[in-house]
Amino acid sequence: MLILAVDTSSRIGSAALLRDSEVLAEVSGYEETPYSTRLFRDIEALREKLAFKMDQVDVFAVAAGPGSFTGLRVGLTAAKAWAEVHRKPIAAISVLEAIAAEALSAHLLVASGFPSIAPFLDARKGQIFGAIYRRPEDRHSDLTITTEGSILSPDEFLEMIRGVPEGTVQLVSPTPNVLPNDRISSALPGVTVLHVSAALAPAIGRLGFERAKRGRLVDALSLDANYVRRSDAESAWKDGE
Repeated sequence: MLILAVDTSSRIGSAALLRDSEVLAEVSGYEETPYSTRLFRDIEALREKLAFKMDQVDVFAVAAGPGSFTGLRVGLTAAKAWAEVHRKPIAAISVLEAIAAEALSAHLLVASGFPSIAPFLDARKGQIFGAIYRRPEDRHSDLTITTEGSILSPDEFLEMIRGVPEGTVQLVSPTPNVLPNDRISSALPGVTVLHVSAALAPAIGRLGFERAKRGRLVDALSLDANYVRRSDAESAWKDGE
């Protein structure tokens, strides 16, 4: 199964082509270039590396949020268009789940400890996107979400983690600096943060493969974003400003 995975949720964007769960090639990096230009340039770079055609892709896996509103819109719109033109399904992947999966795939978590994983990332304006997942019991199982993704203040996020039984949760993030170590140690003595790669397209692709095996895909019409919070423009409009 050939899977094209894209992540446009942050400035460290990425795209990857996978065969099943194996990454064949990846393009990533930090840029200020708008995704309306950058994404399609990155896809062309992948095509130059591997000489594949878009109609050969079996599944388009895409970051569905949370993250940058503008970036997510570009990635989701592109996935919708590709899926519609080539009549292929889409795997819509949570960025927070991809962070947790990246920690597992990079073997950063010891086999015996931390049955729960709490991924988080910078939500700007002094806030954090965060969730809690139960790690798989074996390689044939999926991550199970136990606390839905939310936008929280650092203190609210730490309080959420305090509700998990002591010694059973591991924090993971591509942006660990948004939660300073002294703040963590004060609220959660002994807890540390594992730093994972912000280039999440490979993890998104692997999760997309698992979705495909379980028949949990969507079509272009059903694809939707998971922004977690409303955009500033939408908030202003709904508040009558």
